[in-house]
Amino acid sequence: MDTIFKSERVAAAEKAPQSALGFVETKEFTFAEPLTLESGEKLGPVTLAYETYGKLDCDKSNAILVLQALSGDAHAAGLHKGDKDPGWWDDMIGPGKPFDTERYFVICSNVIGGCKGSTGPSSPNPLTGKPYGTNFPFITIGDMVQAQRRLIDYLGIDRLLCVAGGSMGGMQALQWVASYPRRVRSAIPIATALKHSPQQIAFNEVIRQAIMADPAWRDGDYYATGQPEKGLSVARMIGHITFMSEKSMEQKFSRRLKNGELGFAFGADFEVEGYLRYRGEQFVKRFDANSYLYITKAMDYLDLSGGKLISGKEVDTRFLVLSFLSDWLYPSHQSQDIVRQLKRKQIDATYCELKSTWGHDAFLVELEGLSALIRPFLEKTYLGPAGVKGKGGGHVR
Repeated sequence: MDTIFKSERVAAAEKAPQSALGFVETKEFTFAEPLTLESGEKLGPVTLAYETYGKLDCDKSNAILVLQALSGDAHAAGLHKGDKDPGWWDDMIGPGKPFDTERYFVICSNVIGGCKGSTGPSSPNPLTGKPYGTNFPFITIGDMVQAQRRLIDYLGIDRLLCVAGGSMGGMQALQWVASYPRRVRSAIPIATALKHSPQQIAFNEVIRQAIMADPAWRDGDYYATGQPEKGLSVARMIGHITFMSEKSMEQKFSRRLKNGELGFAFGADFEVEGYLRYRGEQFVKRFDANSYLYITKAMDYLDLSGGKLISGKEVDTRFLVLSFLSDWLYPSHQSQDIVRQLKRKQIDATYCELKSTWGHDAFLVELEGLSALIRPFLEKTYLGPAGVKGKGGGHVR
């Protein structure tokens, strides 16, 4: 979900890309022991692509796991060589930023099912040597988190200071608490939900059908012949409409004409049409169609409602739950449902609705408001009520 519009991207590309973190590199962690998935199938070996920023304390108590949204990846901050832009949450991660790398050790990994270095449908199937395609097993948010837990074990971290993310990243944050409550000191789910509504499932189904209706999809076996570009492009166009709000679209596009006059043809007469086409065209260059299918299904499968988020386990995780007034894809009442479930279980939970006009994409761009809330929340979690690390909650328990 990228809200930098074409004109802004062109302007940014004319400048040398910058990041306070400088150059970073993506690492890989591979484990041979198979994951037993919620479907009952097994997946292995599994590789996770991940990046880290900052240094891990000697007691390993300052680790934060930042979790990607649907089409994100492990590259959350810093620059790769040749980048035009830094990582997707670079304004939030780095020295002096809310996820302050002078204090915290920040980790971000690409989810299983993805296509940015972690095992997914485009990865070689060890049984055939060819890409899995639709022979890849169905996965869930719980399966993604189980794989991340293996990575956290590998890094030698017993308890995470925080898990944080927006949209699908927020779902993973919630699943971390549901699956491993003793291993999470705090959670920041942003613009997310305990479960998808019928409307949210419907949008994802239309997106999937757009991909599968493209003859080039070939039942998922297209790696030798090329992406189903038309279907994937339309799917992403649908997604972008849901990421924005009516007000942000009016402010950015209104009914402005792309070329100053009507073309009286099925071209892109309006700026908004040109924007959507551009986004679709760019997306097919960087994302795998099958990964889009599998990940949207995983989001639809999540259901932590009805007390399943905190199910009779001893939980002392602190929560900061955030939503945005103009987000109609993940409306605020879904975040309020999270808070109500937490309060019923007497969990320490703070909720705030930010008055942004950006719609669902606000978690990527409404950084001033996010920073003002996240920075003190993390600091209190890290230092504890006494304000001194190690007194009242600073160390792993």
